[in-house]
Amino acid sequence: MARWGSFRGLRCGSKYGNAPMRVGGRLFHSQKEARRYQELKALEGGGLISGLECQVRYHLDVAGVRVCDYIADFRYQRDGAEVVEDVKGVRTREYELKSRLMLACFGIEVLET
Repeated sequence: MARWGSFRGLRCGSKYGNAPMRVGGRLFHSQKEARRYQELKALEGGGLISGLECQVRYHLDVAGVRVCDYIADFRYQRDGAEVVEDVKGVRTREYELKSRLMLACFGIEVLET
């Protein structure tokens, strides 16, 4: 039986085997996401990217109707362009749909790492 944790309503026993990890006071969904955050912080410290944000919410509306929300793992600026990044272990159908909606609604191609 799955137990419910306090991490955004996620079950403690993740169906994809992810183990939440805390880095610098932030809680990440997986070790892979936490490692990527550390890499991005190093890039930001070196001046290669700027404005790093975590868990950025986008409202995906079509013809004035809210279809769903997409929460990007990271958003930052690189070479003057906005980069929206998602750390993927498993590419779900839901993610594929939301990434296509990001392109259709905002013209943003989500970078998968």
